[in-house]
Amino acid sequence: MNLEQLKQYLNRLSDSLANGDKQLLKARVKTLISAFPFNKYEYIIMFLLDKKVITFNEYENLREEYVSTNKYLELYTFAPRIFGEIWAHQHLIDLDYRFQRPTRKIDPEYEGQYDLWMDGVRVEVKSARAINTKKRESMVSRALRYDSNEPFWMNYQQIKTNYADVFILIGVWVNKVIYWVMSSEEIRNNRHLSHQHRGGIEYQIGITRDNISDFDMFKVEPSKIGDKVLEKGKRRKR
Repeated sequence: MNLEQLKQYLNRLSDSLANGDKQLLKARVKTLISAFPFNKYEYIIMFLLDKKVITFNEYENLREEYVSTNKYLELYTFAPRIFGEIWAHQHLIDLDYRFQRPTRKIDPEYEGQYDLWMDGVRVEVKSARAINTKKRESMVSRALRYDSNEPFWMNYQQIKTNYADVFILIGVWVNKVIYWVMSSEEIRNNRHLSHQHRGGIEYQIGITRDNISDFDMFKVEPSKIGDKVLEKGKRRKR
């Protein structure tokens, strides 16, 4: 169940309300002020519960269906820094304990130029969320499922090809996370790499529905990420 299907379901239930309650709900929703996690969907469901249009058991089933197919939707509510650094870095550490946060103790040359360290391999992490390019709404409203046919765009920015041995690109959809592992040479030679700023040292890679298949050769399963990082990182150092 996606957000549009949830809207349609709640609209059908709302249409079954008595006319006075239906008009009251419309008026309340129209002037509703939301603050996460209290939003209009939560309000509509509580209104329907109060009017006994939906039972608590039906609510639980609805919640389970929606959450099970949108388990990464919450990531679309995170601020860019929290998503790109705090969540992404810890997520990889949780997947493989061999990832370490770099320090001068384990790398005397470390000055913040990369994100993670694994057995001598310097790792840069970039993450992006798939968003519908047709919409101009909030991040959550633009969030897409992996199997959606809507056009999407994920932009991996501030890529400095000389400061890391291996790059991990994380792509997030509401129901799936994809990982691409690329060596610095593979990043540098990728035809989708472009300057982020004219004449600068930072680059960017944009992944869209039109070019995502070009990255299939770099796709790695979660349990294999660490091994692939070591394989590509050690190969570079030979």
